[in-house]
Amino acid sequence: MADKWGTVRLGDVATINPDAIGANWPFLHIRYIDISSVGEGTIIEKPSQISLSEAPSRAKRLIREGDTVLSMVRPNRRSRFFVTTFEPDLVVSTGFAVLRPKPKVIHPRYLYACVFDRAFTDYLVSREKGAAYPAVLSEDIADAKIPFPPLPEQRAIAHILGTLDDKIELNRRMSETLEQMARALFKAWFVDFEPVRAKIECRWQRGQSLPGLPAHFYDLFPERLVDSELGEIPEGWGVGRLSELIELNPPRVLRKGEVAPYLDMANMPTRGHVPGDVVDRPFGSGTRFINGDTLLARITPCLENGKTAFVDFLRNGQVGWGSTEYIVLRPREPLPAEFAYCLARSENFRDFAIQNMTGTSGRQRVQTEAIAHYLLVAPPAPVAEAFGRTVKQLFARATRASCESRTLAALRDALLPKLIRGEIRVKDAEKFLQERGL
Repeated sequence: MADKWGTVRLGDVATINPDAIGANWPFLHIRYIDISSVGEGTIIEKPSQISLSEAPSRAKRLIREGDTVLSMVRPNRRSRFFVTTFEPDLVVSTGFAVLRPKPKVIHPRYLYACVFDRAFTDYLVSREKGAAYPAVLSEDIADAKIPFPPLPEQRAIAHILGTLDDKIELNRRMSETLEQMARALFKAWFVDFEPVRAKIECRWQRGQSLPGLPAHFYDLFPERLVDSELGEIPEGWGVGRLSELIELNPPRVLRKGEVAPYLDMANMPTRGHVPGDVVDRPFGSGTRFINGDTLLARITPCLENGKTAFVDFLRNGQVGWGSTEYIVLRPREPLPAEFAYCLARSENFRDFAIQNMTGTSGRQRVQTEAIAHYLLVAPPAPVAEAFGRTVKQLFARATRASCESRTLAALRDALLPKLIRGEIRVKDAEKFLQERGL
């Protein structure tokens, strides 16, 4: 990890694990971040609020703005994040190392950049111990050597990389918001029947637009709810088993040994529909899928964690493949492809799937035959098609934002090692970003 500025021992410029919950801790509850909640550069699951008395023994470490937090377990997974705001009740697992930069010695964002560097990850992997549960010690992290330019250079480098990180985070939030809008529309139309209730209660009049209910959708919905196996549903709508409305594991052709896009379970998203890295790999055995399919992880803890993806990342005509622990869902006409994804993310369906898991402890899974019997409403074709037209636009915008983030992340990862080692000038990097509107 040598560079033109020389290096410094990380433990000499940052304090490791400076704060922990003590006897005078003022809160009865904490918001807890475990290792499974953190991805590469981001918190992928909202911190869970738990009472201090019920918190696991590893819920100890306190963090504050400017800290770098990285997992000491399986360092090759690069689970780490930068703390942008101080939240006093936020606690992280002792499986993390918390790095607090020493003031006027190292810039907080620059320290994070050094920790995010692939060379730093390679160093940690070389020091890990344990086969089943490979991990490093805080002493290993303290002994790491990182490039050490003067503070003005650190600030400039941190600004460049921070600009890219901020844009990536903005895109992530935009993508998440757009998907939440699609899922909220699904719930309003097909779970709560809000358009029908709005007409019954005279909250929605002909020619009037409401949030999520434009005027031109008015005639799509009836003005009555009627009894059914599911309880009250809109008049004229049907009820069906999931297997009647959605194909489960439809056949896809992929020859053994054929190189095709492969999606590993580790890269399945727990939040959002866009997966992590998809790599080309010779097909052996596994679940096959095409664009428009929804992938549902059926095994514990992946099902409970929400690992679900919508396939829109393949080139025309491509067949992808992945874990045998995926269930593929493909709506039958007239339901749009996105319907299955929104269903798979819905609370009622997920509860049903989790409650129907079988198998030995630690290896439980839901069988395809179990979810095949899940009951859901069958909307008329005009309603299904209107829903499809609306959510396709939201999904497309969310996917564009995610694709831009991938491009920006690749750019950041290419610039980062060169900047911190002085291999390219800061001014050249700034000009490069300005030319691209960043």
